[in-house]
Amino acid sequence: MSYLIIGLGNPGKQYKNTRHNLGFRVLDLLADGENWQDKHDSKFIKLNDIILAKPQTFMNKSGEAVKEILKYYPAAEMIVIHDDLDLPFGSIKVQKNISSAGHNGVQSIIDELGTQNFVRVRLGIDMPEARGRIPGDVYVLQNFSGLEEEIIKQQLLPAAVKAIETIQTQDFETAQSRFNG
Repeated sequence: MSYLIIGLGNPGKQYKNTRHNLGFRVLDLLADGENWQDKHDSKFIKLNDIILAKPQTFMNKSGEAVKEILKYYPAAEMIVIHDDLDLPFGSIKVQKNISSAGHNGVQSIIDELGTQNFVRVRLGIDMPEARGRIPGDVYVLQNFSGLEEEIIKQQLLPAAVKAIETIQTQDFETAQSRFNG
């Protein structure tokens, strides 16, 4: 079985370390384990039976890019990795066949594909005490604080990679039971 792993984010250096780019960052970490060169500037790579893709449309148009990629890999099991403002900071949820819950990148994919039946690895970014009254669309485009960044690097990104590896090497249900907290 081949896997199409989609990391959601926004293209451009100004978005590199924002909350909305966690999906891209997980793909970078996955690629690091494969010794993939120039990974940070690429948008698409195939490693054996794994296709890593960073849509280069902006978040709200992610579905357009995903639809195009699926033309080449229609039988691939799709896993979408993205930030989630509805989950507490640092948490992970592995789910399948659920609504977008207001995430515009995921909604774009659902709209373009006409289905929500794909695996999602949701990465929690909500910190009410840090966010305050900042609107969600502004908050997701901000960089993480220094402390948040350390937690992201040391805990969340490695755990997201493990969740994806668990889906691939074991199964969806095992990943769900192990990572949904």
